[in-house]
Amino acid sequence: MGKLSSSPFPPQASELRRWTLSEAADLRALRASLHEELTGDVLGEDEALEEVPELIALIATELATNALRHGIPPTVVRLLATDDHLVLDVADHDVGSLPELVEARPVGDGGRGLELARALSLDVGWYATGTTKNIWASFPRSAHV
Repeated sequence: MGKLSSSPFPPQASELRRWTLSEAADLRALRASLHEELTGDVLGEDEALEEVPELIALIATELATNALRHGIPPTVVRLLATDDHLVLDVADHDVGSLPELVEARPVGDGGRGLELARALSLDVGWYATGTTKNIWASFPRSAHV
């Protein structure tokens, strides 16, 4: 297992939206709400997401799942924006543990949210506040946002 490097997201980021999750059942609503925030459209029951919104929703779900499973609730997901990037910031209240990259786990065994975030986003990092441990991932701002 490796450690994820500690580095805060850009300080000039402004918050677009915030979600507070207490259980895994909240993840579906998070994905639908993220899609609406990113595209302005309500996601239909069987409708596929566009590329950048889909990546952001996937990573948000993976990181929030990790936080719900391994952290201390509530999990807070924030969508932030800079001039040229969107930033997901997922916080849990377990400041006593460090984020770990699980590189040798077989696909399907879970626990690969950070690896997916590293593979599909522009950059990933983490930081701690006095009460939270935050994982962030950045994405290009598309023409849709």
